[in-house]
Amino acid sequence: MKQSKMVFRTIKNVSEDVKLPSHRLLIRAGYVRESAAGRYYYLPLGMRVRDKVTHIIEQEMDRAGALKIITPVLHPIELWKETNRAESVGFELMKVKDRNESEFALGGTAEEMIVDLVRKFTLSYRDLPFNVYQFSQKFRDEMRARGGLLRMREFLMKDAYSFHTDEKDFKLEYEKMRDTYQRIFERMGLPIVVVESDNGYIGGEYCHELVVESDAGESKYLATEDGSYCAHEDVAKFLREEIGVDEELIELEEVDAPRGNTMEDGVKLHNLPLNRQIKDVMFMDEKGRLILAIIRGDLTVNETKLKHVCGSIELLAATEEEIRNVGSEPGFISPVGIDKNVVIVADESLRKVKNMYGGANKKNKDFLNINIDRDYQPNLEGDIALAEKDFLSLGGKVLRESRGIEVGNIFQLGLHYSERMKAAFRDKDGKEKFYYMGCYGIGIDRTIATIIEKYHDDKGIAWPASAAPYRFHLLNLSKDPETVKKAEDIYQILLDKGAEVLFDDRDESPGEKFADADLIGIPWRVIVSDRGIKDGKLEIKNRMTGEVTFISSDPDKITENLDNIEHC
Repeated sequence: MKQSKMVFRTIKNVSEDVKLPSHRLLIRAGYVRESAAGRYYYLPLGMRVRDKVTHIIEQEMDRAGALKIITPVLHPIELWKETNRAESVGFELMKVKDRNESEFALGGTAEEMIVDLVRKFTLSYRDLPFNVYQFSQKFRDEMRARGGLLRMREFLMKDAYSFHTDEKDFKLEYEKMRDTYQRIFERMGLPIVVVESDNGYIGGEYCHELVVESDAGESKYLATEDGSYCAHEDVAKFLREEIGVDEELIELEEVDAPRGNTMEDGVKLHNLPLNRQIKDVMFMDEKGRLILAIIRGDLTVNETKLKHVCGSIELLAATEEEIRNVGSEPGFISPVGIDKNVVIVADESLRKVKNMYGGANKKNKDFLNINIDRDYQPNLEGDIALAEKDFLSLGGKVLRESRGIEVGNIFQLGLHYSERMKAAFRDKDGKEKFYYMGCYGIGIDRTIATIIEKYHDDKGIAWPASAAPYRFHLLNLSKDPETVKKAEDIYQILLDKGAEVLFDDRDESPGEKFADADLIGIPWRVIVSDRGIKDGKLEIKNRMTGEVTFISSDPDKITENLDNIEHC
């Protein structure tokens, strides 16, 4: 490709609102342009990178025995209603109607479509297992699109779905997909961490994120130094110490508490440690239930865990009016004597501490010596606490905190979709059984952004060869007709040999060409200059390392010498 023919070119400046390096560099180097918030045009250079990334994924998925398909973008809303997800997914589902007033969802994820496809066939255990995958546009009305390609409203995803006779068979595919993803991201130069995470709106019982460590990421996870435990903060478990468990129970006492509404105000007033105070957080869920989450005062309520324990899809902080309507008072909430319609959810930490203190459901009144079972009975109990750095894992090892970008995920779906959609196969005994399922996703656009977050410097992008739009960036620095002709000849030689080459044949200064080459980030720069041609040499520069090499400009040796350098 001749650079002079590229109508979508580099620019020097972008908006100050564009903060992340990948976002800024993709725009400046002419890879993408924004259309509307969270939606992007891919330009010619960007398309070449996108094609490289999808090709790697396709090769490895095919190698793993998966079958490539494609589903329609418009999903009949009736399918989403079968799984109760039409109104309950973790993102705002985008919907449209056709001329017949039939309603469709713009595909945000494809579980329903794939299950509907499979149930159209009469399959038996002999046809299992199988894994189907696709590359398709996804649409999610994200509340907060951010970071360019890192969080979009319209994006390309590779999603795959496997079907099995039982969990034992599924787990073999789960491990195979984890290994396949390792190979995929290794080929792109991305070291990944496998992080236990939450299934969220996808369903199922367990899943893992594939995360690339980066400050630009939204995935916060905790891991032991030896890597024996690694989990997203949404699901991470930790050890709760025992506090005063050998003490005798002291009689419950209501006392005056002229204090403010914060936990710290309670500590100062009673001169008691925070970990002996009960923290009370009131929520309203999508069913209209008031949920009172209670936990040890030095811990934080984890809303993801809380949703699982109480079976809620959405939780909103209760208003002061809602709190007062159940006979309590903001800042002085207590599980002791609270309205019976309130669902009390207790963290398991409250089983390891005695004689606690906290509000008394009246303004400026507190209880001392509160104890579970004697003074209140929770409706539900479980782990609803947020793990934090320096806490101990269940194995007693210190948890360290890291942040990264989720580039892929693997999910156990179990019978979640097949039961709801009545998708069954005929087993060996002749009986119909529901498929046991898994699903496996990779965000293509997010992966591209992640590569740049890892491989860039203050001058621009430094693509690993596997994802680069071209292997070679040929720069002609001369205006001398003979040198210009030599550069054109070299370009044609490379093309004839099947080399991927971008030829900067523009009438620009050497400085401008070098700056653009650094910005675009192609792995190998081939420089044609008057002095080099006079000496019979071409200068080769490695964009990532900065290493400079010289090769002969002899037409018969150029491609061979370039191949040798590239594979060193």
